Amino acid sequence: MRYHTQMQAAKNGVITEEMKKAAAYEEMDADTLRRMLAEGVAVIPANKNHKSLEPRAIGERLKTKINVNLGISKDSSNQNEEIEKVKGAIKLGADAIMDLSTSGDTKSFRKKLTQISTVMLGSVPIYDALVFYKKPLREISAKDWLEVARMHATDGIDFITIHAGLNKQTVDRFKKSKSRITNIVSRGGSLMFAWMEMTGNENPFYEYFDELLEICREFDVTISLGDACRPGSTHDASDACQIEELITLGELTKRAWAKDVQVIVEGPGHMSLDQIETNMKIQKSLCHGAPFYVLGPLVTDIAPGYDHITSAIGGAIAAWHGAAFLCYVTPAEHLRLPTYDDMKEGIIASKIAAHAADIAKKIPNARDRDNDMSKARQKVDWECMFALAIDPEKAKRYRAESMPECEDTCSMCGEFCSMRNMNKILNGESIDINII
Repeated sequence: MRYHTQMQAAKNGVITEEMKKAAAYEEMDADTLRRMLAEGVAVIPANKNHKSLEPRAIGERLKTKINVNLGISKDSSNQNEEIEKVKGAIKLGADAIMDLSTSGDTKSFRKKLTQISTVMLGSVPIYDALVFYKKPLREISAKDWLEVARMHATDGIDFITIHAGLNKQTVDRFKKSKSRITNIVSRGGSLMFAWMEMTGNENPFYEYFDELLEICREFDVTISLGDACRPGSTHDASDACQIEELITLGELTKRAWAKDVQVIVEGPGHMSLDQIETNMKIQKSLCHGAPFYVLGPLVTDIAPGYDHITSAIGGAIAAWHGAAFLCYVTPAEHLRLPTYDDMKEGIIASKIAAHAADIAKKIPNARDRDNDMSKARQKVDWECMFALAIDPEKAKRYRAESMPECEDTCSMCGEFCSMRNMNKILNGESIDINII
């Protein structure tokens, strides 16, 4: 029997090649991963048409994965430049690339992505509908929205963000509450809200969710259930709109699993530190343990230019308490399109957050690299330290700028270096410190 999706195969006790490869990366038994896929607590986004993919699994009990948002737009329409960013992101260790293109020849760009990307690819079809159909938002039909989702599936996208939880009931809740400072900040969510208001129709992705599932099942596309009502400020976090949408997403998760379609659930957003753990628990309960994909969360609203840091703080705590997938944030968040250097800063910050969480979660062997770094520091082995660093280039540059390469200490401690001095004393040598 040929299985349509990884979940269907897992439910039937079959270990696919994708499961074997993903399990090897996690350093775990393939059948253990298969059982997680069958339960829905892990996913392997692997579209049948994405031939260059090196499959990875996403789940709470697995290594925390990170996603990088890229894409062409009116202000950045050079496809080659964006492709170079994609290659750079993969080299820097991104686990997924999300195509958020909003202008130009999005289809040809998407095809290039599926040809070169060895990592998972995501997209938001609602953006592309406006570009592809070239007609006003209110004139796009329910059928149009679904056809764009099919087009992305056909092109090889591994997971698609679908804002299906923003139904009429949630819209009514939002309009009546009037308590939010930042309203609806999700781009896809705001577009769907506007479409529903202008047409008077139900959200087509909610109304025709079964039809969407058939598309996803055909190509084994993982649905990333988008959080249209995610908070865009710490003030708005954990309000009734956010939770009501999450309840709906939990219901849709079960419907997807019944059709053997894999599911990721998206989460906040902006959120103060004290609410993160609670939100992770609520999501796991309401969405039945489906992998949680968090956009941040940003733990303060006053750090433009440094939001890769506010996001890394929130992301580390979120992943420690159950989030499986972190969406990176760059220093350019809320300000402008990110440059290549912005992208690098965002990836490094997100990787630090993911790794810190993996240590806290006691992911097998997660601490090994840290132990190796500590040993290299104890030996004052600079080359080994550089090799183990998340960003070797920056570490080398900082050291080179501080003092000649031949010195065995750094300019912070100099002759007071505890590592060097302890090594000498324990080796029976004396130390002389010249403070003049």
